[in-house]
Amino acid sequence: MFLLQAEKVLLEMQDPRTGVKSQPQRLVITTIPHAITGEDIIAWLAGRFQIDTQEARSFGSMLVALGYIYPLQDHKRLVIKPDASLYRFQTPYFWPTQQWPVEDTDYAIYLAKRNIRKKGILELHEQEQYNRLHKWMNHKWDFIVMQAKEQYRAAKERKKPDRVVFECQERAYWVVHRPPLFPPDVPVNCVSVGCRLVKYCTTYYSHDPFLSKCLPSNPWLTDDVTFWTLNRLNAEVPSKMRVERWTFSFGELLSDPRGRDDFRLFLKKEFSSENLAFWESCEDLKWGTAATMRGKAETFLARGAPRWINIDGKTMEITVSGLRHPHRYVLDAAQTHIYMLMKKVSEASRRWRTAGIHTNLRDVLKLFVLKCLSPTGMSFLFNSLRKETLKNKLFVCRTSTAAT
Repeated sequence: MFLLQAEKVLLEMQDPRTGVKSQPQRLVITTIPHAITGEDIIAWLAGRFQIDTQEARSFGSMLVALGYIYPLQDHKRLVIKPDASLYRFQTPYFWPTQQWPVEDTDYAIYLAKRNIRKKGILELHEQEQYNRLHKWMNHKWDFIVMQAKEQYRAAKERKKPDRVVFECQERAYWVVHRPPLFPPDVPVNCVSVGCRLVKYCTTYYSHDPFLSKCLPSNPWLTDDVTFWTLNRLNAEVPSKMRVERWTFSFGELLSDPRGRDDFRLFLKKEFSSENLAFWESCEDLKWGTAATMRGKAETFLARGAPRWINIDGKTMEITVSGLRHPHRYVLDAAQTHIYMLMKKVSEASRRWRTAGIHTNLRDVLKLFVLKCLSPTGMSFLFNSLRKETLKNKLFVCRTSTAAT
C-alpha cells in the first residue's frame, strides 16, 4: 500500500507541467537527457506537501533508497543531496512493485558484465560478491560469462547517452536489490549447507523407511522377513536398492560389508587389495586394543612388509614419528592417503560395478535356471506357480463378493 502511494507521488513528480523540471545535463563529456537536480527534488516535495526542507530531504532519500530515483554520480550513497547533484527517475520496469525475483544468476551476469567493462576493477563489495558467486556457480560460470559478453556487445551498439543511462539504471537497481553477501545472523556457509541438505534428502529419499515404503514389505508391520533376508550383511546377492546406494559415494561403499567384499575382489584383480586391508586395520585399531598396533605396522609399513602399502614420503614421516608415541589415531594420515588412492580407483570401480556385480548376478541367474530345470527344481517351480494361481483366484472371488 505504501509503495503504491509512493508511486502516485512519483507520477506527479514526472508530470511535464506541474512536476520537477528536468532538462539535459552534461555528465563529464556525455549529455544525459531528462536529468534532475537534488535541490529541485527537495524544493518540489517541500512545496507539494507543505513541509520543511529537512523533512522533504528525508522523504526524497527514502524514494532513492526504494529505487524510484537513482543518482548519476555518487552511486554508493542512496540519499538526496541539497545541491546540483544529478538524478533521474527510475523506469517503471525496475520499480519495487514489479516484484522481479532477485536471482543470484542474474546478479552474477551483471557483475561479470561490469567486470568486463571495468577490466577487472570492481568495488570492494562487488568483488566480494563476484568471488562468492564464482565459487558458488562454478559449474555454470561459462554460461554466465557468455551471457555477460552478449549483453556487453549489445550495449556497445547503443548511443553513448542511452548506454550511460541504462548502465546507471541497472547499477541503481542492483545497489538496492542485490542479494546480501550472507543473511544477517546466519553463518556464511548456511546456504551451502542448506543446498547440501536438500541434495542429501533428495538422494536418500527412496532409501529412508520413514519417508518411503520398504520393499517388498515392512517387517515391523507384517510377518514377512524378506526385507531382512535381502539386506543382511553378507547376502549372497545384494538387492538393487543396496547396489544403488553404493553409487552415492565411496564412503557408502566402504560402510557396507557386502560392498567391501565385492570391492576387495576387484582390488585383487588390480593387485592392490592391501590398500583395503590396511584401511580396515586402521578402523579396527580405532575400536580395538593398542597391543595390535605394532603388528599392523609391521604388516603394512615396515620395510619388506608382506602387505606393504605405497604412501608418499611426507605421510610416512608423519606416521613413523607418531609411532614413537603411539595412540589409536596414529595411522590417520596414512589411512586418509590410502582412502584417497582407493577413491581414485573408484573410477575403475565403475568397471567393477558393471563387470563384477553383473557377472555375479548373471552367474546366480544361470544357477537358478539350472536348478529350475532339474527334476526337483521343476516340481518346486510347478508347486509355486500352482499356489500363486490359487491365491489369485481366491483374491478375485473375494473382490467380486465384496462388490456384490
